[in-house]
Amino acid sequence: MYEYIKGEIAETGPTHVVIDINGVGYLVNISLHSYAQLEGQKEARLYIHEHIREDAFILYGFFEPSERDLFRHLISVSGIGANTARMMLSSLSPGELQTAILTENVTQLKGIKGIGAKTAQRIIVDLKDKLGKEPVDQKIFAPQDNTIRDEALSALVMLGFAKHNSQKAIDKIFKENPAAKVEEVIKKALKML
Repeated sequence: MYEYIKGEIAETGPTHVVIDINGVGYLVNISLHSYAQLEGQKEARLYIHEHIREDAFILYGFFEPSERDLFRHLISVSGIGANTARMMLSSLSPGELQTAILTENVTQLKGIKGIGAKTAQRIIVDLKDKLGKEPVDQKIFAPQDNTIRDEALSALVMLGFAKHNSQKAIDKIFKENPAAKVEEVIKKALKML
């Protein structure tokens, strides 16, 4: 089994990356979360999950080991395949997905393409206890703060800033001042970016 692949990025797209290692290109499937973190980089280290089928040998890569762990938890749920798990990690950040499962937020999980009410409930039942033992990747925000966070993030992305960098800046601002207003968050983030 591969633990990780490290090499030069030969090609990248929202769903995949080709890592060149000594003249051999490895096609690695990635989530949008990992894609955002790879943006602008010439080299990468991706933590690998091998998916071996009768007709294919597929590599899934993750920027962080915690995202790979969450992916592995998701594919352990009956009815969730590797592509559905990758879609879930593309729709929500690993921290948001983990928070949605721990808070039993069926509505947020149903908002992901391909996830219905029954599947969302199955994910919560199967994973809530498993994920409850692991640290949450991001602070659990109150619903009001989520709206402010989303509005600030949308504004920064529309201004041309990278989504991942903007998220980091916004998270840092909320840690310092959880009651910050949208305008305040955007102004502080612009100074940080």
